[in-house]
Amino acid sequence: MKKVLICFGAGCLGALANSLVVWLFGEWGIAQWMSVAITPALTPSWLYPRIVWGGIWGLVFVILTLDKKWVQKGGLISLLPTAVQLFFVFPFQAQKGMAGLELGLLTPALVILYNWVWGVTAATAIKFAK
Repeated sequence: MKKVLICFGAGCLGALANSLVVWLFGEWGIAQWMSVAITPALTPSWLYPRIVWGGIWGLVFVILTLDKKWVQKGGLISLLPTAVQLFFVFPFQAQKGMAGLELGLLTPALVILYNWVWGVTAATAIKFAK
C-alpha cells in the first residue's frame, strides 16, 4: 500500500511539474515560437485533472524498482502517457489530428518533452521517498 501511495503522489508531483512547464512554454512564447498552439492558462480547472491523471499514470511505477537508472526509467515510462496523448486524446477526443499535428508540426516533440518532465520528476520523487 505504501508503494502505491508513493507512486500516486509522485505522479501528481510530476504532473504539477509538467503542467508548469507547459504553462511556462506558453507564457514565455516558446510554444508559439515553435508554431505550436498549446498555450493554456494556469487555472484550477486546467490544472486539477492534469494532476489527478498524473497520479493515475504514476501507478505504472509500482511495477518498477528504481534503485538504479531512475532518470532513464522515468523517461521510458513517460512514453506511455505520451503515446496515449498523441494517438488517442489528440485525434479522437480533442479532434486535433493524429499526434496533434493540427496544433503544429512540432507538437509531438513538445508532448514528448513535457511528459519526460513528468516521468523524471515522478521517478526522482519515488527514488528519494524511500
